[in-house]
Amino acid sequence: MAEEKRHHHLFHHHKEEQPVEAVAYSETTYGSDGMGGYGEATETVVVAGEPAHDYEKERKHHKHLEQLGGLGAVAAGAYALHEKHKAKKDPEHAHRHKIEEEIGAAVAVGAGGFALHEKHEKKAAKKEEEKAEGKHHHHLF
Repeated sequence: MAEEKRHHHLFHHHKEEQPVEAVAYSETTYGSDGMGGYGEATETVVVAGEPAHDYEKERKHHKHLEQLGGLGAVAAGAYALHEKHKAKKDPEHAHRHKIEEEIGAAVAVGAGGFALHEKHEKKAAKKEEEKAEGKHHHHLF
């Protein structure tokens, strides 16, 4: 029963294990067992290094978020235009529709800003990868 995995949460995600660069060495020692015989003991020591940073995964993540931000901007802009149209067609509730139009426009601007931010993050991740691989060039002009 101790080997069973229990899931206590509704959404239980497992992170993918990244390959670990490890240094291992073993040491064999010989000694007396106290009764005239000799025994052999082997000790293996594994020293784990830091996992390599996955730059491609980071770039893809920022690209995905950039695309989501762009989609959000388009959707919010379409909603704002829809509310603007409703304000003209429904003069009795025109004030409410104008307020919702402004909210949609504000959300569209925010989503566009988020998409732009993620584009810059993606570019920064690409530069960081190039720098780590030694491909980064300094331009003087």
